[in-house]
Amino acid sequence: MVHGFRKNQGFLASGDDYEAAKIVLAGIPFDTTASFRPGARWGPGAIRAVSEVLEEYSPYLKRQLGEVPFYDTGDLDLPPGRVEANLEHIEAAAAALFQDGKLPIFMGGEHLVSYPLIRAAHRSYPGLAVLHFDAHADLREEYLGERFSHATVMRLVAEEIGPGNIYQFGIRSGTWGEFAYGQEETNFFMDAITVPLEKLVPELVSRPLYISIDIDVVDPAFAPGTGTPEPGGCTPREILQAIYLLRRARVVAFDLVEVCPAYDQADITAILAAKIIREAILAWNR
Repeated sequence: MVHGFRKNQGFLASGDDYEAAKIVLAGIPFDTTASFRPGARWGPGAIRAVSEVLEEYSPYLKRQLGEVPFYDTGDLDLPPGRVEANLEHIEAAAAALFQDGKLPIFMGGEHLVSYPLIRAAHRSYPGLAVLHFDAHADLREEYLGERFSHATVMRLVAEEIGPGNIYQFGIRSGTWGEFAYGQEETNFFMDAITVPLEKLVPELVSRPLYISIDIDVVDPAFAPGTGTPEPGGCTPREILQAIYLLRRARVVAFDLVEVCPAYDQADITAILAAKIIREAILAWNR
């Protein structure tokens, strides 16, 4: 067991040497504040299970998983309920991975898990920038009276690192107030992904970057297995292209959240998530 994680079925071609691995996969099975369809806590297991359908080789990056050492810790043990206690537990586990010099890839879970993960990353990497790919702005100050929610996660992150250090891509849903705040305070790109990202890469490439992808940034035609699907999203090709554009960037952590297997037709969302993770491992394992 590594830092409170329970070892289970590993991701495709994951190794058995934690110390030798630069990249470490970690499941965060938490969905307590899910506002529409719960079940994202089962996302990490589903992603691992379907990863076996993929080839180890990426023709895009011309590398294969067998060439790079990476380790799958399994899922973090989290007691049901007790939102704030779980956030503290998640942050402590992430901090231990950063202290060990790892580049973690976290699999959610709902999007609120990004807040403690980013807090831990920010302590280890001053000057951190967060690149947020999502259908939803997630900039509410509270949701149904609760400060801690997957609908408030980027507002919480803004309070932690400053809104000017957040870059939001693919946003197409939120309240009037969220759009006003995003357009005034964060780097806010409604609907767009690759065009603004390509322009920003020279500015961002030397900064420590935390990448957060909510799978619902992808149109539900391609990714129906998520808690709050929103029509009008990007294609899988576009989100993969974002990974390739950031290949030379200083990525220090990555999360992929909101895969909800109960609503996933033929596992296509989990397979997409697994492919994104494969490409991320190969892009950033240097």
